[in-house]
Amino acid sequence: MLRSRTAFISLLALGMTACNGSQADSEENSQAVKDLIQKTKDNMILVEGGSFQMGDFGPIDPNLTGSDKGLPYSADEDNKPLHKVTLDTFYMSPTKVTYADYDVFTAATDREKINNTSKVEMQFRHPNVPAGVNWQQARDYCSWLAAETSLPFALPTEAQWEYAARSGGKFIAYGTNTGTLEKGKSIPTTNEVAKTTNAGDFSNLAPYPVDMYPPNPLGLYQMSDNGYEWVSDWYQADYYQSSPEKNPKGPKNGKEKVVRGLPHGDGQGGALTIERYRADPKLESKNTPITFSFRCTSNSKDIEK
Repeated sequence: MLRSRTAFISLLALGMTACNGSQADSEENSQAVKDLIQKTKDNMILVEGGSFQMGDFGPIDPNLTGSDKGLPYSADEDNKPLHKVTLDTFYMSPTKVTYADYDVFTAATDREKINNTSKVEMQFRHPNVPAGVNWQQARDYCSWLAAETSLPFALPTEAQWEYAARSGGKFIAYGTNTGTLEKGKSIPTTNEVAKTTNAGDFSNLAPYPVDMYPPNPLGLYQMSDNGYEWVSDWYQADYYQSSPEKNPKGPKNGKEKVVRGLPHGDGQGGALTIERYRADPKLESKNTPITFSFRCTSNSKDIEK
């Protein structure tokens, strides 16, 4: 009898310990969610609405001189014709969503951590670098923020993204602090990236901290570099030929989603603010680093500080 009672007490103690541990984890997750939401709301960047010429503005760019004057920036056809777009005011996250942020989301929603299995993935996984996700994972995060805050968080439209990258639709070729690509001034060198990661020989392909260099004039970081960015729009090569002027949201359907920016590394270069790319929204890692990131927007005035 004594032995049975002792065993029962031991099991009860173990159960209480497990329960206490579970409660502590729950409280920690709850606080992490509160902190993330507060940080997100506090840091959102106001993007005043207005009209701009969306697409390849090379032919009308007053900054081009000499033999470049009047020429397009790109040979691609999908960023033409240049067309007027008018957007309402919105807010945008200053940085791409990091692994630290995304881990709070997965813990709060009982999902597995992303990119947390293979050696290659782990080499590219750091708290303050862009989280590598597919389109649905990006959308789920913004939708979760919306549900937690009762604010309309969502992926940006392609038009919102370009307008913001160009600091309110100005004639800016690159979404950096200088509007240009200058290693060591507006984008990092390979050596600088190597010092911030444990990617070893893969440092030239590695993502780097989301705030490593100063933001563009609006206060948005890395709108040309450090990973593609998902937007909400379906991709259509000739969409610019029929895009509505007011708050365009892209085609009603499609097979691929628009992405902007450029992959991690890629020679530590950057994409023009007008360049359009496309990708399968169901993209999977398959033991290679995902170079697709994202940020969220909101059109609610309730975010006003």
